[in-house]
Amino acid sequence: MRARHPLPRTWLFSDERTKVGTVELAALLPPGSGIVLRHDRLAPGARWRLMRRLMRMARLRRLTVLLAGSPAIARRWGADGVHLRQGAARHAAQTRRLGLLLTMPVHDRREARTARRASADGVFISPLHPTRSHPGAPTLGHAAWLRLARLAGAQPIALGGMTKARARALNRLNGIKPGWAAIDAWEEQATKRRKRQKRNAVPT
Repeated sequence: MRARHPLPRTWLFSDERTKVGTVELAALLPPGSGIVLRHDRLAPGARWRLMRRLMRMARLRRLTVLLAGSPAIARRWGADGVHLRQGAARHAAQTRRLGLLLTMPVHDRREARTARRASADGVFISPLHPTRSHPGAPTLGHAAWLRLARLAGAQPIALGGMTKARARALNRLNGIKPGWAAIDAWEEQATKRRKRQKRNAVPT
C-alpha cells in the first residue's frame, strides 16, 4: 500500500473541450498542484498514453494526479488517487484498500452526505461561479458553498468559474482554507502565454 499525502490546494480539471492540450495546461501549474484526468471519451489506449505523459511531468514537478473512474485502473496506471463520481461511491472502500487518495464531486446536500459517508479526502464543490462548462446553470454562491463544504467533512475545493483572485477572496471569507480548481483559468493563461511567445518570436 502506497503512502498517502495531503491534497494539493491548486488543481487542473482536464476537459476534452479545451483547445489547449492537457499536458500543456499541466505545465502551467505550480509545483505541488493536482490534476484530475477525465477525458472519458478517449479510447482506453489513448487515455493511458495521456496519463503516462502526465505522470512523467508529475514526477518532475511534484504534481498529484487523480484518474476519474475506476480505482483498479487508477492503481494499475500509477495514479495517486481516484476521482469517484457520485454513482460510483460504492467503490470508496476499494479505493481505501488500494491506498489511493479519494475525491468526489459535490453539487448539493445529498452529494455532500454521500462524500462524507465515503470518507473522501477531498470534495470538488461546484459551481461556485458561472462557468462555461455549464452555461446558464444556477451557481451556489459563497454561503451555500460553505454549508456544503462543512457538511461534506473533507478538504473542500472550489470549482466553477474559479481564478486565483477568486480563490484568494474565498480564503478570506472563512477559516477552512479551501483549495480551488479550474479549467478555463488555466486555458486562458496558456493562450496568453502562446501570444507572448508568438510576439517574441517575430523578428524586429
